[in-house]
Amino acid sequence: MSLGPLMVDVAGRSLLPEDRDVLMHPLVGGVILFSRNFESVAQLVALVRQIRALRNPALLVAVDHEGGRVQRFRSEFTRVPPMQRFGHEYDVDRARGRAWAKEAGWVIGAELRAVGIDLAFTPVVDLAYGLSEVIGDRAFHKDPLAVYELASSLVAGLGEAGMGATAKHFPGHGSVVADSHVALPIDRRALPDMDADVLPYRRLIANGLASIMMAHVVFPEVDELPASLSHRWVTDFLRIEMGFSGAIVTDDLSMAGAAAFGGVRHRAELALHAGNDLLLVCNSRASVHELLDHLVWEPRPASALRLARLRGRQVPSGVDAVTELRASARWQTASTLMAHALNDRPALSLKG
Repeated sequence: MSLGPLMVDVAGRSLLPEDRDVLMHPLVGGVILFSRNFESVAQLVALVRQIRALRNPALLVAVDHEGGRVQRFRSEFTRVPPMQRFGHEYDVDRARGRAWAKEAGWVIGAELRAVGIDLAFTPVVDLAYGLSEVIGDRAFHKDPLAVYELASSLVAGLGEAGMGATAKHFPGHGSVVADSHVALPIDRRALPDMDADVLPYRRLIANGLASIMMAHVVFPEVDELPASLSHRWVTDFLRIEMGFSGAIVTDDLSMAGAAAFGGVRHRAELALHAGNDLLLVCNSRASVHELLDHLVWEPRPASALRLARLRGRQVPSGVDAVTELRASARWQTASTLMAHALNDRPALSLKG
């Protein structure tokens, strides 16, 4: 059974019979985990193994694990500061800011791979315009070149740990005030005015970026549909004009920024027609059931290959692997650095 286009959530800290039924459906290709799915490393390892044992090939397992306020697992994991912290350090010392971002990527990836998780939806490469509260300190910097340098460093760290990266939220969520979780953001800029927002993506794509998450933001000068549901954005611009060959993922189709465009089946159909490879449907089991019952999907070999490439590199996983990781010099150095970055404010830059 190949991987389907839906990535869904599960209810708790172990699989319920209903979860198993959902995850066995051929439309499902992955599971996204949340804080409610975590109690301890041992429990998380067991849950991930339950998920993997259901299907062959195994379902992808992912999590939002950026650091700062978007870090789903906290106890028994290294606390990573918000990405803005690395931007501040970059302003003081560029090399050190990049080095810290790389260590953040490595520790995120190494800890998640040690429990068997394939993918962290990180980094955020939205520009820090100071307008979007939902982005806020999740963004590295307002300068697109700084964002690229810091994001590419974090991506390199993830890669060293055996994990691909997902840059988000394309083509940019930083210049709108509305939060797409609860409202429909509208950005009225024309495409040429968005060159700065797109620059980090262009450079990350040139370096072999694994995946990109689309934003539920409408850019009416480009299309009346949000970028996540737009063929003009996903296929014409990202896939063809920018030459992106990795996986394209929607943000959660249950969010208000997508819900303004019809029922969940219509949203999913638009997303697939747009060219997305993976559709997130989270925290709405009714929506998941509706899609499993009614969504018509024809397997796409190219999408199947792109999703297969999101699987984390084969490394030891399990409680013993976590113990071994935490005993390593690299982990101890990275964990100490993250604690320092969390607790110490950056020195004031003397640069003009």
